[in-house]
Amino acid sequence: MDTIVQVNDFVNGIVWGVPLLILIFATGLYFTIRLGFFQFRHFGFLFKDTITKAFKKKDTKKPAPGEMTSFQAAMTSVAAIVGSGNIAGVATAIVLGGPGALFWMIIAALVGMASKFAEITLGIKYRELNQDGTVSGGAMYYLSKGLHSRWLGVLFSVLVIPFAFVISGIVDTNTIAVTLNDRFQIPTLATGIVLAVLTAIIVFGGLKRIGYVCSLIAPFMGGAYILAGLAIIFLNLPLLPDAVVSIVKYAFTPASLAGGAVGSVLLCMKSGVARGMYSNEAGLGTAAMIHCGAQVDEPVEQGVWGPIEVFLDTIVVCTISGLAIVMSGLWQGGLDGASLTVAAFEQLLPGSIGAYICLGSVVLFGFSCLISYYTYAERAVSFIFGHSKAGNLIVRFFWIAAIVVGSQTTLGFVWDLADTCNGLMIIPNLIGILLLSNEVVKLKKDYFRSVGVDK
Repeated sequence: MDTIVQVNDFVNGIVWGVPLLILIFATGLYFTIRLGFFQFRHFGFLFKDTITKAFKKKDTKKPAPGEMTSFQAAMTSVAAIVGSGNIAGVATAIVLGGPGALFWMIIAALVGMASKFAEITLGIKYRELNQDGTVSGGAMYYLSKGLHSRWLGVLFSVLVIPFAFVISGIVDTNTIAVTLNDRFQIPTLATGIVLAVLTAIIVFGGLKRIGYVCSLIAPFMGGAYILAGLAIIFLNLPLLPDAVVSIVKYAFTPASLAGGAVGSVLLCMKSGVARGMYSNEAGLGTAAMIHCGAQVDEPVEQGVWGPIEVFLDTIVVCTISGLAIVMSGLWQGGLDGASLTVAAFEQLLPGSIGAYICLGSVVLFGFSCLISYYTYAERAVSFIFGHSKAGNLIVRFFWIAAIVVGSQTTLGFVWDLADTCNGLMIIPNLIGILLLSNEVVKLKKDYFRSVGVDK
């Protein structure tokens, strides 16, 4: 085990070095500029074309190919990204890199909104219709078909499989199990078995059942957590200014946190960007694997969900977690992961209501990831070996087994392994969307003109 940890640390240090940080920021900034800063200039339109439209009366026209409605696909994607990263990931980032990690997390998200738009748009354009009426898609398809590089699509798919199993099957299960054990002394194995059974009931029902369940869970869990976070801020307003100052200050001068100034700044940036990308997945290409199942005719019609997802996930939910942790002052007290966020909520909200809201969010956020992340593994296996019911069944059995294993893992190593999986996937995906950027720009211009924006 020690050898595995050392190898992972070595790879992690290379993958999450300065070159990758530059590539992530540069790609997001490149798309932001080429798309005309649309995530800022037209945020109102993006919100109206997604959230508002989702609650309008459904169209009577025949739906486009796909297994889920546009809203269900988006909520499944939200369920995948609003998970452990928003509670445990933010806490880990702040413990490792200081309060300034939240600053870099937000900056990366602002430009990452454009990257995620590009991924989802390309995912819809290059998706494939299967003989049984289902669809297949994701970054592997636009890498293969758009760049005419089957091997690059296979490489991405090979990386997706351990990514999905580690990030959700292990990390999310681990976060739930450890948190419940710390709080209520519930055996971690018992938690793992219960989660495995509940997840099996849903994923064995196929993507339609996954989409339906996520469309019910995601709005509720996100809304409850946001309301609790807003209550924390307003009930503790005197603590807010100092927290904001600390976040900005330590983003650029964190020398007092760890060794020399240069190394600390890089650690701060790495912690914020890595955990932020783990949370919102902008730049990973994973969102395209879920959104490709949406019943839409135009790629950009679904692509506009990208910026909104990143905004809700990082700018809203992660910021709430980060502010609560910094305002509580507990980030230097020895706690880490979800336990730190739970303690911060408990301290800043009266009684035990904060702790229970946060605990409930840990369970719901993590469970929603367990049922939605399965889609990533299924899409990847289907791309490599071909679409088949037998292949899907095999993936489902392995997925359920991973959940039980995840309840017995160690938090620190699991998070490091998750970072490594993230970093390995980013490189081929970002290269792919950069080479296909002209298509993204054209699709965006055509759609925005058709709906009366950017005439």
